[in-house]
Amino acid sequence: MDPNMPGMDMNDAKANEAHAVHDMTPGHHEAHNAHLHMTAMRTQTPEDAARAQEIISQLRAGIEKYKDYRVALNDGYKISLPNLPQPEYHFTNYVNGFLEALTFDPARPTSLLYKKTADGFALVGAMYTMPKRATEDQLDKRIPLSVATWHLHTNLCMPPRDQQRNADWTKFGLRGSIASQEACDAAGGRFHPIIFGWMVHVYPYEDSADRVFAMHHHD
Repeated sequence: MDPNMPGMDMNDAKANEAHAVHDMTPGHHEAHNAHLHMTAMRTQTPEDAARAQEIISQLRAGIEKYKDYRVALNDGYKISLPNLPQPEYHFTNYVNGFLEALTFDPARPTSLLYKKTADGFALVGAMYTMPKRATEDQLDKRIPLSVATWHLHTNLCMPPRDQQRNADWTKFGLRGSIASQEACDAAGGRFHPIIFGWMVHVYPYEDSADRVFAMHHHD
């Protein structure tokens, strides 16, 4: 998340992080909706398949110790919105996120993805990131676009600051109906064409490529 963008404060960022989590739940991403842009699927090559398998292997090895979520917390991962009921919880390491913008290490994801359990959290996957300025060719070099779909959160209209507490979230935010600069200006809002950066989820314990590189975890 980037709370330093002009016109966006930490409360904005937290609200939109919650909305972004909502958009990643089943049923909210089947098409390129107004607030979610996904990369186009490319034709898979044998080299792509081999590279994807190597990423999966390195990721499994790198996050094995984080099956104990307390180890992740001790290593600097922070739970995003722990009090909000979520289908999966993002434990994010912001140092890793900074490093991801510079180099790619499959064993060092930006976020770990957990399911809530009766006595804690169960590790199910990870999330890699790249800056929003990255091209699809650059994303493809990280994780082939023939096996994985990267996504961006787009066309965000935040409400006027003096209406923040009582905002109509059917219009504003990443779930709102407003999705253009013109409509946002008319509503007195603050428009952001893109927030956060590129993201891709990987579930390395699944048994097929379409489930490993899915937008959300399959129960």
